[in-house]
Amino acid sequence: MPRYRGLTLRILAKDSPAIGPGKAALVAHIDETGSISAAARAMGMSYRRAWQLVDALNESFLQPVVLTEIGGRRGGGARVTEFGRELVQAYRRMEHKASIAIARDLREFNRHLRRPDTTRPGKR
Repeated sequence: MPRYRGLTLRILAKDSPAIGPGKAALVAHIDETGSISAAARAMGMSYRRAWQLVDALNESFLQPVVLTEIGGRRGGGARVTEFGRELVQAYRRMEHKASIAIARDLREFNRHLRRPDTTRPGKR
């Protein structure tokens, strides 16, 4: 069983990632649930961290990725914009293309990795 999982693609904006696998997954969860807190729970992250990532996403792009409503009778919520959906789709396409492009190299690289059931003396 190979140890590598494939490519991790991060698109940088200045010095920080504009979008990567975590932010793309967060946006997808927000789109499914309509809630930053529910998306954070689904991903096992804190609500604060999810808010920070949403804020970073919205600051990185010319258009908002996620719109939020605070309070109200229904407790507020979050909505992924059409641009946000298109952004995640574009990211997933790039991730897929990049993975295909280096698949042979990854298989070759994997030959040099230790297998999970192989332990070194003194290590567990």
